[in-house]
Amino acid sequence: MLTKRMEEILQKSKATGWVLEPDAKAIFAEYGLTVPRYRWTVSAEEAVSFANEIGYPVVAKIISPKVIHKSDVGGVITGIGTDQDIRSAFKNLEPLEGFQGVLVEETLEGVELIAGAKNDMQFGPVVLLGMGGTGVEIYNDVSIRMAPLSKGDVEDMTRCLKAYKVLTGYRGNPPVSIEDLSRVLVSFSNLAMELKPYFESIDINPLMCTADHCVIADARIIMK
Repeated sequence: MLTKRMEEILQKSKATGWVLEPDAKAIFAEYGLTVPRYRWTVSAEEAVSFANEIGYPVVAKIISPKVIHKSDVGGVITGIGTDQDIRSAFKNLEPLEGFQGVLVEETLEGVELIAGAKNDMQFGPVVLLGMGGTGVEIYNDVSIRMAPLSKGDVEDMTRCLKAYKVLTGYRGNPPVSIEDLSRVLVSFSNLAMELKPYFESIDINPLMCTADHCVIADARIIMK
């Protein structure tokens, strides 16, 4: 069930046509999904303070209703390791169009997956799972099912991926927690059903998965 805070974010986002990343993460967190430690900062010193609170290295991202694809405009800065680095990152992001602040969040490690949902006019929410990161459009390795998903659906989706071996521990690398991936995707599919009146598409890229957990590292919700 959608909470009052989630409803408020969705109503606010109608004006821009999409939900800004920190607001999207707030929606996911309200629904019990795991997101990084993050803060919407409006000054360089606030960014520095939060980075010291959670510990370096951190990531800085532009917050702007004019910038949907942050990487295309240099709106994501990774590997920030010092106070001076984050001040410089803030300074570099500030001139970008529609600047409303900088999202500072902890750095995550793991296998990069993509999860998403499309609100199909005929079938309703349809959920996608695939290999994520910047190469998602190149590899086109995805599996699709109608929402809501069951744990068995998620297990079938993972086995359909060409890169399934990566998830199970390829060449000595640790496997991804299929148990937690299933939990996340089942909850995400239920959320997509709840959001059906509001959204056109939802993109989670990457969904960072390790042997212990899966965390929503980046997210975007496009409104109807």
